[in-house]
Amino acid sequence: MSEQKRSRPQGGAPMGPGGGNMMMAGQKAKDFKGTFRRLIGYLKPRRKHLIAVLFTAILSTVFSVIGPKIMGNAITELFEGAYGKFTGVPGAAIDFAAIGMLLLLLAGLYVISSLFSYIQQYIMSSVAQKTVYDLREDVNGKLEKLPLKYYDGRPVGETLSRVTNDIDTIGSTLQQSLTQFITSLVTIVGILGMMLYISPVLTLIALVSLPLSMFGIRPILKRSQKHFADQQRTLGQLNGHIEEMYTGHQVVKAFNYEKKALAEFDEVNEQLYDAGRKAQFISGIIMPMMSLIGNLSYVVICVVGGILVTQRAISIGDIQAFITYTRQFTQPIMQTANIANVIQSTIAAAERVFEVLDEAEEVQEETVVHLTRAEGAVAFEQVDFGYGDDLLIENMNLNVRPGQTVAIVGPTGAGKTTLINLLMRFYELNGGKITIDGFDTREMSRQDLRTTFGMVLQDTWLFNGTIKDNIAFGKEGATDEEIFAASKMAHADHFIRTLPDGYDTILNEEASNISQGQKQLITIARAVLANPSIMILDEATSSVDTRTEVLIQQAMNRLMEGRTSFVIAHRLSTIRDADIIVVMDQGKVIEQGTHEQLLQENGFYAELYNSQFSTKPAI
Repeated sequence: MSEQKRSRPQGGAPMGPGGGNMMMAGQKAKDFKGTFRRLIGYLKPRRKHLIAVLFTAILSTVFSVIGPKIMGNAITELFEGAYGKFTGVPGAAIDFAAIGMLLLLLAGLYVISSLFSYIQQYIMSSVAQKTVYDLREDVNGKLEKLPLKYYDGRPVGETLSRVTNDIDTIGSTLQQSLTQFITSLVTIVGILGMMLYISPVLTLIALVSLPLSMFGIRPILKRSQKHFADQQRTLGQLNGHIEEMYTGHQVVKAFNYEKKALAEFDEVNEQLYDAGRKAQFISGIIMPMMSLIGNLSYVVICVVGGILVTQRAISIGDIQAFITYTRQFTQPIMQTANIANVIQSTIAAAERVFEVLDEAEEVQEETVVHLTRAEGAVAFEQVDFGYGDDLLIENMNLNVRPGQTVAIVGPTGAGKTTLINLLMRFYELNGGKITIDGFDTREMSRQDLRTTFGMVLQDTWLFNGTIKDNIAFGKEGATDEEIFAASKMAHADHFIRTLPDGYDTILNEEASNISQGQKQLITIARAVLANPSIMILDEATSSVDTRTEVLIQQAMNRLMEGRTSFVIAHRLSTIRDADIIVVMDQGKVIEQGTHEQLLQENGFYAELYNSQFSTKPAI
C-alpha cells in the first residue's frame, strides 16, 4: 500500500521578533554522507547552472541586505534636519532632495534584488526538474531489469512510493529548499557583517540571545521529535487502512465488515489525533519562547542604543537599521534549522530510491544463440529450483517434441506455475538446464526467449486505453486487419463491436467496465496476435461461461495447431486430448503420459480425475 508523502517544511515562515517555525522530519538516513555524495553526483552535470544560482543568490541577498542601512541613512537625514529646525540651528533644513535620492536608490536595490531572485528561481527550477528527470529515468530502467522475485517479495505500494513520493520529495527540496538554504546562509553572513559595521557592541548583545534561544528550545525539540515520528507512523497506518477498505469495498460490504472497519478507523484516527496534538502543541511552544527571548534582547539593544545616540557614538538611523537587521537575523537561522530537517528527510528519501537502484538485476546473459522462429522442442534436464534454501523442484526431466500439447496438472502448490516461470526465465535455475530446440535458454537473450512464447494467464492484465491498444500490445506495429482477425479467432470480435465505441472503447484503470470473461477474451486475442512458436495457457478459460468456453477451446485448438503448447489445467476435462499430461506434486513430476495411459495406471492422476467426475453423493 502506498506510503503517505512526508510532511515537508518549505523554509521558515515570516517571523516577528524572535519568531520561529520548526517542523521535524519523520525519517533519518542510515548513511547520510554516502547518500548525499551520490545525490550530488546527479547535480554534477549541471554545475555551471548551480554556480549561476549561487551567484544570483548572493547578488539578490546582498542588494536586499544593504536596504535597511540606506533606509537608516534616510531616517538620519530626516531626523537631523528636523532636529536642527526644532532647536533653532541657523540654516538647518530637511534635505528632501538627498532623502529622495536615498529612497530612489533603495527602490532600485530592491528591484534589482527581486530580478536576481527571479533568475535564481528560474535556473533552479530547470536544474531540479532535469535532475529528477534523470533520476526517474534511472529508476524506470532499473525496474525493467529487476527479476520477478523482487516484485514478489515487496508490496506494490512500497515500490510505487519510492518511484513517486520519494523522488517528488527530492525534486521539491532541490526546487525550493536548496535555494532557500543558499539565500539563508548568505543572508546570515550579510546581516552579521552589516551589524558589526554599525556597532560591534550591539552585535554582541544580539548574538547573546541566540545560544539562550537554542538552550531553551533544545529539550522541546527532543520531546516533539518522538511525537512527530508517531504522527507519521499513524498517518501511514490510516492511509493504508483507508486504501484497503476502499479498494475492497465490495468484499467489506459482502461480509458486513463496515462496523469493524469504522471501529478500526476510529482507533487509528484517535491515535493520529493524539500524536498530532502533542507534536504540534510541544513544537508550538518554540515560537513564544523565541519571541520572549528576542523581545528581551530588543529592549536591551534599544536601551544601549539610546545611550550610544546621546553620546554621538551612533546615529538614530543606524539604531533603526540595526533593529531591522536583528529582526531579520532570526528568520534565516530558523529557516536554516528547518531546511536541515528537510535535508535529513530528503536524504532518507534518496536513500530509499538508491536502494532500488542497488538491487541485484537479472543475471546478464552472454547471448550466444539468436532464435528467429523456434520449432518448439523443449526439454527440462535435471532441473533443480527453490525460492529459498529449500528446493521446490528437484531433478525434473521432461522432453517435449515440436507441436505437442503438454498439460500440467496437480494440487495447489505442486509447482505448476513455477514450471512456467522457469520456462520463461523469470527465475534462474539452481541446477540443471532448460533447452529450446537443443539450445540452453541461458545462452539466449531474454527478449528472444520471451518473444518465442505467448501467454494467457488466469489473472488478466489490461491497461488504461482502448481495446484496440490492449490487443495490439501483443505485436509491435500490428495493423487493424490483424487485430480484427485475432479478435475473431478468439471470439472477441462480436462483443467488442456491440460496445458503443467498438474497438475504440476506453478501458478504465481496472478494466471494470467490461466483464471478467470479456477481459479474458481480449487477452486471448492479444496472444493470438503475437503468433508465438510456443503457447502457455494458465487456466485460460476459467472466467468464461460454458458456451464461451467451448468457443474459446475451439479457437485454442486452432491456435495450438503446429505449436508446442503448455496448458495448466484444474478442470481435467479440458486436457483429455493433450499429447503429454505431466502430473506434479510437491515440485516433482510423479506421473507422465496420455490421458488413457494415466487412467490405466490408476495412480495420482486417476484419483484426481475420478474425484472431479465421481457420481457418488458427497458425505
